Amino acid sequence: METKLKMIYWKGEKFWVGKLIEHPEIMTQGETLQKLEENMREAYSLMTMDDVPEKHGVIELTLSV
Repeated sequence: METKLKMIYWKGEKFWVGKLIEHPEIMTQGETLQKLEENMREAYSLMTMDDVPEKHGVIELTLSV
């Protein structure tokens, strides 16, 4: 399945930084625009759990924040 999303990006002091408009919690960086795009695809996959196998486990964690 293919999804089209918009990424807002800018040049920081050292890296290109990007954030998905539809998912502002997904943010990453890269040394080049091409690397930023690669990193964003990976970050999206990780954050949306697209790479989780059909057979998987789930546990509940308690975190102190």
